[in-house]
Amino acid sequence: MRAVVQRVERAAVSSEGERVGEIGPGLCVLLGVTHDDGPVQADKMAGKLWGLRVFDDGDGVMNRSLSDLAAGDADRVDAALLVVSQFTLYGDTSKGRRPSWIAAARPEHAEPLVEAVVERLRDLGATVATGRFRTEMQVELVNDGPVTVLIDV
Repeated sequence: MRAVVQRVERAAVSSEGERVGEIGPGLCVLLGVTHDDGPVQADKMAGKLWGLRVFDDGDGVMNRSLSDLAAGDADRVDAALLVVSQFTLYGDTSKGRRPSWIAAARPEHAEPLVEAVVERLRDLGATVATGRFRTEMQVELVNDGPVTVLIDV
């Protein structure tokens, strides 16, 4: 499982002309699934996202996570995640100019795992918005920092 994670001031996703998910401050997560991913990887990814320390503390150091923000500390800022399925994260461009999608899981395998990540995040206490699986989507975001990290589990 692979994710491109961006700290955002706000983010939204639309599908078929309809806004289907949006958040204010938080993380925009583009999430890809490969063939051998399963529930263990989904749980691990959710934990990584929930505990990822990319938010500033009182000293301006990236030392706080979504779990810290949700804990209700004195500097509490509402933060959420926008999770958007992204099979193209497993595109292989090592040969030629056209990416190969062989490493990307089929939708039948990927969709339940993306849903498992979302549900686990919600179980942890996160506010989560999502895209719409198996549709063309348009993602808008304002990257904060900019802060962008890659996660592979």
